[in-house]
Amino acid sequence: MPDRDILDLEHFLPYRLSVLSNRISQDIARLYAERFDLGVTEWRLLAVLGRYPGLSASELAERTAMDKVAVSRAVASLLAAGRITRDTHGADRRRSVLELSEEGQRVYAEVAPAALAYERRLLSNLSAEDRTALARLVDLLGAAEAKTK
Repeated sequence: MPDRDILDLEHFLPYRLSVLSNRISQDIARLYAERFDLGVTEWRLLAVLGRYPGLSASELAERTAMDKVAVSRAVASLLAAGRITRDTHGADRRRSVLELSEEGQRVYAEVAPAALAYERRLLSNLSAEDRTALARLVDLLGAAEAKTK
């Protein structure tokens, strides 16, 4: 066998983070999938709009690091379900902005506490020092990733 680098996926950080993220996303998706008929993408958009109302679909895609096509489909689904509203930006009539509707706010108000409780359960196995270190390391990895662009 020629000399070459072997990619040991079980120890490759991007792979490990992706697998863990997928598992956590699937676990947390159960919180809102059955009760509210929301997929992961729809919930992420609701969560972002709950925190940052008045974003465009492009801004949502950028903020969530999700594919624009997936965001567009999720926006269409949320609009059809009456969970978000679309309006034109006051100063720029060409720019549409999205906000939670009354129904979207109701869903957000019910699901956000459950999501936070899930996070508390997930982190409960870590000491306070470990949680602080994890947050710091995630921030450092995010900054390092941003520098690679």
